[in-house]
Parts: sequence; C-alpha cells; structure tokens
Amino acid sequence: MKKSNIGVITIGQSPRIDLVPEMEKVIGNQFSLIEAGALDDLSSSEILELYPDKGETTYVSRLRDGSYATMGKSKVEPLLQEKIDQLSSRVEVIIILCTGTFEKLSCDKPIIYPDKILDGVVRSLFNNQKIGIVIPIEDQKQSMLEKWHGCNVCVIASNPYTEMDIGDAVASLKSEDVQCVVLDCMGYNEKHKQQAISTLGVPVLLPRTLVARVAMEVC
Repeated sequence: MKKSNIGVITIGQSPRIDLVPEMEKVIGNQFSLIEAGALDDLSSSEILELYPDKGETTYVSRLRDGSYATMGKSKVEPLLQEKIDQLSSRVEVIIILCTGTFEKLSCDKPIIYPDKILDGVVRSLFNNQKIGIVIPIEDQKQSMLEKWHGCNVCVIASNPYTEMDIGDAVASLKSEDVQCVVLDCMGYNEKHKQQAISTLGVPVLLPRTLVARVAMEVC
C-alpha cells in the first residue's frame, strides 16, 4: 500500500527532532511526514528581525540548534504561506505546528490548525469547568486570555524549550482547582504531559499527538 504524505510545517526551523518522532509513533507506518520550517532559509540576523512589534501577537518556536526564536505573527505568517505553497503538491494534508491562530493562510489541500482542534475539544468537554492553560512565555498571556474568551481559564507560563520541570510550574494550578490542563504550544512533549498529570491528576491535552490523530482520519 502506498503511504499517504502529511506535511508538517513548523513556524521555527526543521527538522523538529523534538516533536515529529512523537507524532510518528501515533500515526504508524502507513503515513509519511514531510517537514518544512518557516525559518529554514533565514540567517540568525534575519530571524532576529522577526521579533514582535509592541502589542503584536507573539509566537515562540524551536530552531535547528535547539534554541528558540520569538517572532511576531504578522512577520512569520507570509513565511508559513511560502512553505505551504512548496509542500502542497506533495502531500494530502498539512499540519501547522503551532497552536497560534492564522487567518490568512490558504492551500488547495486541507490545513489542520491545532488551535482549532484544541478549541473544539476543550469547549465541548470542559466548557463549564476551570481550565489551566500553559504557555511558553509571559508575553503571550493577554493574547491567550483573548483566545480562550468565554472559558474559565487560569494561564501560567513554562517554556518547553528550556530544562524547566513543567510539574513545578503547574503546581500553582492546584489551588485554582482546574479540571483540565491545555499545554498550549506544539513544543510541549509527552514528558511534559506526564509531569503535569503526576502533579495535578487531571486530564492534560497535548496538541502534537491530538492533531496527529486528527490527520489520520482525514488522509
């Protein structure tokens, strides 16, 4: 049987050796993941120029050397579109490896947006309960409150691209009596999920594995 190709595009640089292998464990051998990164062709100085303007929506993603970049939404969105255009003829579906919102992207193949998947799951299952939202950096808090408008949320920051134990960070959510935790960044991994579960004992949603399962259903 011919394998179906799934495009995975990070807003940072590929390959995402920290992320894609965990997705591959979920989807099995019948699918091939083809990677690309919005910042693949940029120099270090060019990446620095993507730093968000004051008040702009801020995103964070991993670079090839293991460090991370902070970028403004308006600056990275056109770069994502370039990679979509390059991959579209080679894949059946594309996954954007970011839980941020992107309204201007287009493709003749289906695009899976993790933020929309998370939003649907959380609002349908935990809409009347308090939800813990974990984000990489403090600068994203205001945009997260806007993103999760209508939900009862408590937002904390814990950068997945550092050595921080996420269990220590989410411990502050114990007093908030949250009934669910959303790790709201594609950088969080299975280890982070298990640390959060061990600390809080509530369901923890991990975007990378959630969207991998959705992709399997549409390919």
